Amino acid sequence: MNALLQGATWDDFTSWLPDLWSGFVLSIEVTIASLAVGLPLGLALALGVQTKAMLLRGICLAVVEIGRGAPALVLLQFIYFGLPSAGLPLTSFVSATIALGWSTGAYTSEIIRAGLDSVPGGHKEAVSALGLSRMDGLRYVILPQGLRVAVPALLGFSILVFQASSLCFTIALPELISRAYEIGTNTFFYFPALATAGLFYVAICMPASFLVSYVEHRAGAYAVR
Repeated sequence: MNALLQGATWDDFTSWLPDLWSGFVLSIEVTIASLAVGLPLGLALALGVQTKAMLLRGICLAVVEIGRGAPALVLLQFIYFGLPSAGLPLTSFVSATIALGWSTGAYTSEIIRAGLDSVPGGHKEAVSALGLSRMDGLRYVILPQGLRVAVPALLGFSILVFQASSLCFTIALPELISRAYEIGTNTFFYFPALATAGLFYVAICMPASFLVSYVEHRAGAYAVR
């Protein structure tokens, strides 16, 4: 055990906590910002892919395919290092929000689209029978049912977004992993510093996973009734 801890003492751990905590808070902020961008984008893309307007549909498909085809790390590098060369300098936080938001929107668009497609055809026919406009039918009938089906998967993907925020250390964002790596560089206690950072991720991801399972169970029970 001492070999794994590399000689780090309890005082070392306690001295690292303020830096690790600030990095953890920044990781949470990046995750929230990315979801705030990505989830509405995912809904817009899901609806755009299903539209009959060919130009809009093509644009939405391109955004989805690029966002899903390019790794999040590549998107981060492109936006943070590539856009400045085109005269669009961005901070690391904004770059991370755009890149992870784009990736989130691309993947969640497919989740949302699957949820919308799961709405029974009879309910969609009822929209026309009741004389509701396409927008009202979408708002009051299709979206509430489709999003209820998609919520468990969206919650599960949110956990992945939080984990993916660790990639932001590559663009000099001082998030959790970046802070842990900095501590390791300064003290050479890489293993204990990174292991401590890992505990922060576990503290969020494990309860969140149980929450996702609970929501899935509730959604399944609702569907049976």
